[in-house]
Amino acid sequence: MLKTWQIWKKTIGVGLLFAGVLVINSARAQQAATDTAPHRTRLILKDGSYQIVMSYRVQGDRVLIVSAERAGATEEIPVALVDFEATHRWEQRHAPVGDASQAPPPTIDPELAKEEEERRSLTPEVAPDLRLPEQDSALALDIFRDVPELVPLVQSSGDLNQTTGHSVVRSVLNPMATSHQIVQLRGEKAVAQLHVNQPSLYLRLGDDSGIRTGGTPLTVDTHGASAAQVGRGNSSGGSPESQYVVVRVDVRQGARVVASFNINQLGQVRQQEDVVETMTEILPGGHWMRVTPRAPLSFGEYALMEIISPKEINLGVWDFGVHPTSPDNRDALKPEPKRPAALERRGPE
Repeated sequence: MLKTWQIWKKTIGVGLLFAGVLVINSARAQQAATDTAPHRTRLILKDGSYQIVMSYRVQGDRVLIVSAERAGATEEIPVALVDFEATHRWEQRHAPVGDASQAPPPTIDPELAKEEEERRSLTPEVAPDLRLPEQDSALALDIFRDVPELVPLVQSSGDLNQTTGHSVVRSVLNPMATSHQIVQLRGEKAVAQLHVNQPSLYLRLGDDSGIRTGGTPLTVDTHGASAAQVGRGNSSGGSPESQYVVVRVDVRQGARVVASFNINQLGQVRQQEDVVETMTEILPGGHWMRVTPRAPLSFGEYALMEIISPKEINLGVWDFGVHPTSPDNRDALKPEPKRPAALERRGPE
């Protein structure tokens, strides 16, 4: 009987020791979870009431608090009276504004996000740190010494006009007529000289951006072009309803000549001499169109021509040359890497 009592005594002692360890560990865990830096908060009690404190921490079976209601006096209350879960929930809902770890991330207004996306679509990025500008309506993506750049293209109708906008001088071509001169451009070389043989050409679409890219309306003489309908379109660059081809021009003394071609034969397996068809793509946002030749261009002088309908062309062409050994274009737009934000050093007020 004595032996049995001794065994029970040892068992009870071990149990009490184990329970004591659990209580100590629990108190330490609660203390680690509830130690707070000094700031005004609520310590919520299990009866629903609360104490306004500057800080609190668990020490054994007591919670030591610095009271905000009694001028920072240090007080203590039993752990069993405190509702720690409710206290933590209140602290999360009322985290200080300056506490970045507790404050929710700022939300972006959908309307502002839409406006920002629309603004960026006016000047889309076509190469790393290189964006289309707001000032021009036609540009070519070139590469000079391994650096991408945008070269402005001038639209010209021979002696009629020169502009970076979009002129429309309609002319009807007779598909049965022999090849003849339709546009004569001044000079033996275009101002824009590209160094790649399959450049991407960019034309601005529409005029809803409010950016003016051309001049005032005018009437021009077509010098007897067949069935010419003279007009001036808006200064918007290109039209998504049109078709575009790259025509190799005939270089003569002091001039370049664009000869007529058969519109009805475009898209056939047998390609026309000196006419390169293109692929077109509307960029996101609908403000720009990319025009790419379907085949590489050999060295020489070219003109990008707009085909308005199966019988009509636009005599206003964008001319350029392909010469890899040419010097850099003077007005080319270079990449502009984003600069990291930096604080300005300010003097005393």
